[in-house]
Amino acid sequence: MPQTLFQKVWDRHAVRQLPNGQTQLYIGLHLIHEVTSPQAFDELAARGWPVAAPDRTFATLDHIVPTGTQVRPFADGMAETMTAALERNCREHKIPLFDLASGDQGIVHVIGPELGLTQPGMTICCGDSHTSTHGAFGAIAFGIGTSQVRDVLA
Repeated sequence: MPQTLFQKVWDRHAVRQLPNGQTQLYIGLHLIHEVTSPQAFDELAARGWPVAAPDRTFATLDHIVPTGTQVRPFADGMAETMTAALERNCREHKIPLFDLASGDQGIVHVIGPELGLTQPGMTICCGDSHTSTHGAFGAIAFGIGTSQVRDVLA
């Protein structure tokens, strides 16, 4: 029977059917940023869980980067705290980070296509509601919450 692109990608990434009828999917690309990841990393640490696939996880500074001056420490204490947490977590878990000095830092749901990380046929998650725009590249992409960021990291 012919399948849609969605059905093909979904079926190729289905790990198993859960007892409640939901499908557990393999996630091929996980994009993270400084807003939804600190709590997720804290929950991993509390449970003693490692990041399962740091090679499929990429981080960027996005939502809290000051527009006036980007000199560190940031004048906004919360922005500095969240940035430092992302830097520390990426270093600890060996996750590539596109920081301000990298030249690749940018909007989390834009850097995937820009850097060639987003590819047709992938499953993609990010703690940002705009992540579904990766569907334009033939991927299935989900904007997820902090608890799901933790789950994908694990």
